[in-house]
Amino acid sequence: MQNRMELHFSSCPQNESFARVAIAAFAVQLNPTLPEMADIKTAVSEAVTNAIVHGYRNQEGMVSLCAEYGERRLLTVSVHDDGCGIEDVPAAMQPFYSTGDGTERSGMGFCVMQTFMDAVEVESTVGQGTTVTMRKYITGEVGLHRERMLDEIG
Repeated sequence: MQNRMELHFSSCPQNESFARVAIAAFAVQLNPTLPEMADIKTAVSEAVTNAIVHGYRNQEGMVSLCAEYGERRLLTVSVHDDGCGIEDVPAAMQPFYSTGDGTERSGMGFCVMQTFMDAVEVESTVGQGTTVTMRKYITGEVGLHRERMLDEIG
């Protein structure tokens, strides 16, 4: 069985928290552990914030949040904007890289996403927008029971 959702919302900063709640409501169907849920929400928050702050640079636009999972418990989440795009994706994915003036942003958005998700891919075209696709295998309660059994055995 496969499940999929897609949301579109305005690029106003208040919608970052909306995206966190929406992805949590969708991901909870996989019965993730609390740390897994926190990881997913944090990564999505960073991707949406990047779309709003850097993709649209305080201009109005739309952000898309798509998520899906299948039988293998692999959650795939994509965040897309039609903003300015990223000129040099490998440079943008380096720690401390930021298009801002450095006073408010740490330049750690992609690093945070990579830390909390199993895979992160970025596709971007200058003047057309950016899509960040993140994947996380959800071990959930099944994984916890397995870990407990292994601890008891060995």
